[in-house]
Amino acid sequence: MSVFANLVEQLANLLQPLFSAGAAAAAIILFTACVRLAIHPLSRAAARGQKARTKLAPQIAELRKKHGKNPERMQKALMELHAKEKVSPLSGCLPSLLQMPAFFLMYHLFSNSTIGGERNELLGHSFFAAPLGDRWTDALAHGGPLGGAGLVYLGLFAIVAGVATFNFRRTKIQMAHAPALPAGPDGQQMPGMGAMTKMMPLLSFATLFTVAVVPLAAALYVVTSTTWTAAERYFLYRDMYPAGGALAAATP
Repeated sequence: MSVFANLVEQLANLLQPLFSAGAAAAAIILFTACVRLAIHPLSRAAARGQKARTKLAPQIAELRKKHGKNPERMQKALMELHAKEKVSPLSGCLPSLLQMPAFFLMYHLFSNSTIGGERNELLGHSFFAAPLGDRWTDALAHGGPLGGAGLVYLGLFAIVAGVATFNFRRTKIQMAHAPALPAGPDGQQMPGMGAMTKMMPLLSFATLFTVAVVPLAAALYVVTSTTWTAAERYFLYRDMYPAGGALAAATP
């Protein structure tokens, strides 16, 4: 934790001439961008895997017809198909999993008053009028939703809501182009998957809750990472879900 705190402090010192009192917040945003840039190759690999799995859909459907009554044979056939086409069913999970340690480091760094037995100096930094170690409840208690700190959170909520709406529309488009529900190892729909698929477009809005309950520094990490993800997925998957007809398919 001390090493991570020193890294954030050094970044803040480098950015001090440009951002003055907001240098620590800028350092958090820069750190988040560096994390996302580091795992971008994995995101590109995940996109290639998703496109490859989409192309395999007709072959998987044939295997389901052929081995639908034999789960063991179906599982073996799916594994052979994925191995033959060099497609990993789990590749899409890696970018999200690798971000979690950075988020938890940021969360704990700005949740502790001491680091390595010494006072946590980072808690003295702010993002505009909002201290980086405070939460939304602190902003509401000191000035209310339209106070200085409250307005900072309203700005973050507006960004998250905009990104979530964009992700909602994109997810609806993807679901319209990929109507087949994910299958289990035996090629059959997994229990509860139908309800999960219906809820999936709404999951982007859960970020609003995260931003409201974590320290502001961690909220900045979440907002930056979420915005990056939305832009990244748009460019990586834009050839899979063309805008024409897709929007019509996604419209009730």
